[in-house]
Amino acid sequence: MTDKEIIEIFQKTGGLLKGHFLLTSGRHSDQYMQCAKVFASPQYSEILCAALASKLSHLEIDCVASPAIGGIIMGYSISNHLGVRNIFAEREEGVMTFRRGFTLSEGEKCLVVEDVVTTGGSVKEVMELINNNGGEVVAVACIVDRSGGKVDFGKPFFSLLSMEINSYPSQDCPICREGKIPLIKPGSRNFVSKAKKD
Repeated sequence: MTDKEIIEIFQKTGGLLKGHFLLTSGRHSDQYMQCAKVFASPQYSEILCAALASKLSHLEIDCVASPAIGGIIMGYSISNHLGVRNIFAEREEGVMTFRRGFTLSEGEKCLVVEDVVTTGGSVKEVMELINNNGGEVVAVACIVDRSGGKVDFGKPFFSLLSMEINSYPSQDCPICREGKIPLIKPGSRNFVSKAKKD
């Protein structure tokens, strides 16, 4: 798939948002890639996950692992294409953990997948969790790499779309300084802060 085709899917599904967003990393951005909107359409999510899986077919893996919630649908689809089992990690009291009876065999080779990577924080937590539970991380993959290839996981990293989208530390955010656009946490209708009135 070309970058243009991928971006068109995000646009068609309403998954490319513009505004003032609080990212999971705590940084602010004027754009947000909302994969949940894409994954709401089985047709488009299947197209994207199949395209990414084709880049990963040479890997020797036993398991696909992803962070909840964003990576769950993608993890299932990628594991289905690769013919391996699928598990996910979720936060318990703020700490990433395996629940629901998920375990790893000693030396089990894992691919970690995430829908969108900005700083890679959640992925790194899952990687650490896998290592601490006897598994071995073979590679990392995502639909959108927002860092433009700057994130380093110390393992092979595959993305379907790599693009550098502006993001700022909260204290240096130019959108906040302008004070015209409310800060929104994606996935929630609640404003984090209100824009200053003119």
